[in-house]
Amino acid sequence: MARKFDLKTITDLTVLVGTGISLYYLVNRLLNDVESGPMGSRSKENRTKQDQQWQKLIAKSPDLADVDLNAYERSILSSVVTSDEINISFKDIGGLDPLISDLHESVIYPLTMPEVYSNNPLLQAPSGVLLYGPPGCGKTMLAKALAKESGANFISIRMSSIMDKWYGESNKIVDAIFSLGNKLEPCIIFIDEIDSFLRERSSTDHEVTATLKAEFMTLWDGLVSNGRIMIIGATNRIQDIDDAFLRRLPKRFMVSLPRVEQRKRILEVLLKDSKVDEEHFDIDEIASKTRGLSGSDLKELCREAALTAAKEYIRQKRQMVSDGKNGNQPGITIRPLKTSDFLGMAASGEEVSNSIELD
Repeated sequence: MARKFDLKTITDLTVLVGTGISLYYLVNRLLNDVESGPMGSRSKENRTKQDQQWQKLIAKSPDLADVDLNAYERSILSSVVTSDEINISFKDIGGLDPLISDLHESVIYPLTMPEVYSNNPLLQAPSGVLLYGPPGCGKTMLAKALAKESGANFISIRMSSIMDKWYGESNKIVDAIFSLGNKLEPCIIFIDEIDSFLRERSSTDHEVTATLKAEFMTLWDGLVSNGRIMIIGATNRIQDIDDAFLRRLPKRFMVSLPRVEQRKRILEVLLKDSKVDEEHFDIDEIASKTRGLSGSDLKELCREAALTAAKEYIRQKRQMVSDGKNGNQPGITIRPLKTSDFLGMAASGEEVSNSIELD
């Protein structure tokens, strides 16, 4: 005889099953949040990257094998770059020789010869260095070259790696940056676009942002003054940086748009591995007619010039194929670069970008 279920029993069972399913997904979500951690950086991929970076640091400095890192310090490892991994040196930067000489005195010597700065209180290393100027002039390249030339570890700070959804975790991450820097000395802590992070404080700042800036200043003041840990900032909006942070950046270097001699040196560096037409190439003319371009603009200009020659080669090969000829005949190569590739009219007769500002 079939059992009869009243409507109330069916309703209760339905509610019970639905509640169980909802509870399962809720608990699963909470467990995933706990597993990812407050820092949100404990995924398997991140842990693998952090372990690999830590092994590289130990290989460079075997003494680190006895150093213990907490979870917050390990989360910063993905932002650490050893000097051996940096492929930029001062010889790759053109037109900034006087500035590089000053940076040797302010950054490299304190990092490589700390005894000079620890025996005399009047020779304390600067607490920070600021590189400022228009975008594309090589500020980030200079910071990387400093780490390369000094053999220091390089920690690049990004806002995305500091800000966290959990209250108070951002402060702990900032603390981990400085404590990790102490363990990895010599170390450069680099803050690109520092104005977006340490901008002028105001009463309208969010509580989290205000406490984060205060924490950063407190830890900054606590740095050992032997110069083995250096904070370098880069910005093109120096007026937006808070005065309290500017005071902690006593060494400031203006990286301005290159002058004609500097543009010539930059072009020489960019074109050192490129073939140029000795008869139809005048680097002095190119340098004199590119006033107002930054180093980054000049790099793009050289790339476009090389692309112009490559396009001619591609058209020539396609034309041969369309004529029924073998496109792989020996002797057909990409032609050397000419002045016209840089200054407006390519050999094909097409107008090149008129972004070049003529004198």
